[in-house]
Amino acid sequence: MYAVIETGGKQYRVSNGDKLRLEKIHADEGTQVSFDKVILLGKDDGPVIGTPYVDGAAVTAKVLEHGKEDKIIVFKYRRKKNYRKFRGHRQQYTFVEIDGIKG
Repeated sequence: MYAVIETGGKQYRVSNGDKLRLEKIHADEGTQVSFDKVILLGKDDGPVIGTPYVDGAAVTAKVLEHGKEDKIIVFKYRRKKNYRKFRGHRQQYTFVEIDGIKG
């Protein structure tokens, strides 16, 4: 059984035991989180597609850790105009492990 969930503006195809790196979720490490925005459930007798979400379906996951991605450098430059802008960005993430799919 698998599911397609939506979190952080992105969609992920998940199964039991999968480990995912998601956009930051405000939950403590070691706690359970539930994703109720399930777009699709894949079952043995065929997929169940939601309009827009599947009613009564949820995916539970355990928060393993929080962290930051590697730094991305943004450098804007215009030649002959003395314009230089230097910025950096580190995206925060949450690493989760899928425990169960209920539907």
